[in-house]
Amino acid sequence: MASHSQVLVEDKSIVRTLTLNRPKQMNALCWNMITRLLQLFLAYEEDPRVKLVILKGQGKAFCAGGDVRPVIRDIVQGKWRLGADFFSDQYTLNYVMATYSKIQISIMNGIVMGGGAGISIHGRFRIATEKTVFAMPETELGLFPDVGASYFLSRLPGFFGEYVGLTGARLDGAEMLACGLATHFVPSTRLTALEADLCKVGSSDPVTFSSTILNAYAQHPHPKQHSAYHRLDVIERCFSRRTVEEIISILEREAIQEPDEWISATVRALKKASPTSLKITLRSIREGRCQGVGQCLIREYRMVCHVMKGELSKDLVEGCRAVVIDKDRKPKWEPPRLEQVTDNMVDQYFKRMDEEEGWEDLKLPPRVKLPSSIIAKL
Repeated sequence: MASHSQVLVEDKSIVRTLTLNRPKQMNALCWNMITRLLQLFLAYEEDPRVKLVILKGQGKAFCAGGDVRPVIRDIVQGKWRLGADFFSDQYTLNYVMATYSKIQISIMNGIVMGGGAGISIHGRFRIATEKTVFAMPETELGLFPDVGASYFLSRLPGFFGEYVGLTGARLDGAEMLACGLATHFVPSTRLTALEADLCKVGSSDPVTFSSTILNAYAQHPHPKQHSAYHRLDVIERCFSRRTVEEIISILEREAIQEPDEWISATVRALKKASPTSLKITLRSIREGRCQGVGQCLIREYRMVCHVMKGELSKDLVEGCRAVVIDKDRKPKWEPPRLEQVTDNMVDQYFKRMDEEEGWEDLKLPPRVKLPSSIIAKL
């Protein structure tokens, strides 16, 4: 089966190493890979011989996100419900990882974007390297940061999550460590030795053993001088505002008072994104701050179904055309301006689709015998 060659499995004692194996596609997650990962993670959780699961990517990327081309093709052909099934399985995988009773170590060496964050950030240990590039670029695609991002972005320091989610800003490994998206930073040249030591994990206390090994390899780099993480005061002032319009307005005011290329670049990123995406993203992160990970995923599933159905806006198809397919990077958003995206329009994305025959809310699998650290996420 293709899914078996796209997710390589290595057994070593009580450790299972899973390698995403679509390097030419930067390990973008196709449906087969998602169902295979879900099958493996559930099987390992029931297998008393398995104590630790390592997830990594082949080539230059960990995972560049979900493979959206088939989803866009289905939408254009009037079969958006197939896309809904894809996202249902993906969000279920994210939930299983977020509530996993065993240890997941994600080695995020290279590109980690969108769906790639969904299969790594929810796990217990998350390793960044000097090659790591993280981003949630969905607002540029006419989507919104999903895969449980409204849960993990909303829990970053201050309003850094709003900044990352709205702008699609890229973070390096040091920035991921500083803000908490990564738990450890390990130089890429040390990863082979790290994996070898992790495979010696004992069955008596795998959490302590893994943590001890990771700490022995970990370094603590500081974010670079021009890092956005040094701008938390500006981010706090601007991205704490109630609306996207207010966020942009105060950023522009800051730029006038003290010209700053970082602020100008932030404003440009916001102005090139889908206005609809920006508004539903801001509300999603704000709601996520008060919700458990399961509630976030159920809400995000409602949102993504509305986005794919396209009755309120067809920005997903247009954004993917401009960025992924034609690559002209000149999307024609509809509505084209923030003020045309009303509160009532935004409200619709958060409602059940009861008028859609046969549609149901995301049904997440029951989780039992969870440790207290996982129960706290619910």
